[in-house]
Amino acid sequence: MLSGCTSNETCTPDPEITKLPVEVQIERLEQPFFQLKNVAGAKQFLRQQPAFATYYLGRRQFPSEDVLAEQLVGLATNQGLQKLGRESADAFKDTKVLQSELKSLFQHVRYYFPSFPVPPVKTFVSGLSQDLFVNDSLMVLSIDFFAGPKASYRPNVPDYILRRYTPPHLLPTAALAISSKYNQKQLTNQTMLSEMVQFGKALYFAEKVLPCTADSLLIGFTDKELANLQFNEGKVWGHFIEKNLLYNTSPFIIQKYIGERPNVPEIDKTCPGRVGAWVGWQIVRKYMAEHPTVTLAQLMAQKDPQRILNESRYRPKRRS
Repeated sequence: MLSGCTSNETCTPDPEITKLPVEVQIERLEQPFFQLKNVAGAKQFLRQQPAFATYYLGRRQFPSEDVLAEQLVGLATNQGLQKLGRESADAFKDTKVLQSELKSLFQHVRYYFPSFPVPPVKTFVSGLSQDLFVNDSLMVLSIDFFAGPKASYRPNVPDYILRRYTPPHLLPTAALAISSKYNQKQLTNQTMLSEMVQFGKALYFAEKVLPCTADSLLIGFTDKELANLQFNEGKVWGHFIEKNLLYNTSPFIIQKYIGERPNVPEIDKTCPGRVGAWVGWQIVRKYMAEHPTVTLAQLMAQKDPQRILNESRYRPKRRS
């Protein structure tokens, strides 16, 4: 995971954070899962993992436990999935490394949010149905999603999304998922600006709890895309201002700049999709730089995107 540093953090561990008492329990559920041979065994597996069955497998959506158990046996005995399971286990074979990375992540979250409940962690091979689940009582990491380009089967998504499903992207995905617990927003009057700032707060949260992780991994852009955006930041911001986009409330227009796309030709054919999230991140970074006494918890609780923009004094210069 230590593949690069963000622009505003050092990679030296903060002793105040590393001494926080956090216990991480990881259970490799793919191992007993692939041992399942019949419905009776699958039902016992479900009984042993009640939270996993309820939250991750969606037990309540099935007409009976027998139906869910039959589906599990079908998956566990599928040769293609067994092969993917072996490849996924190989990509994440060192449980101690994963445990260490998660411990650091959880310590950072606990540092900023002392009441954060550290969930038990399960790894699983989902058959590419769900990449990650987290709530206060459970975290499930679907390692088959993040097995990487050598895996026999990959998530059925376009290449510009697929590149975010590699082992180094697992922890950033987890950090962004955890951020939603704290990331408050106005529930009415959704504008381009409110969506940009909402995503910006999530990415800022991720960089604070994963301080030794490269920006490219946090947002899932290539190094080249990121370098182009940084060079053209003034031009990108100018587009939002000149086209009066910040207060646009059209979901269709907002999606063009926030949603998944290979690029945003409205700005430039080299401009990556989700560019609005990246700009929101820069606004939030500038706001926090201008307000060094504001805590991460206070930022995440701030629901007023206009206030964050105004007080950020975000005005990137357009290069000539």
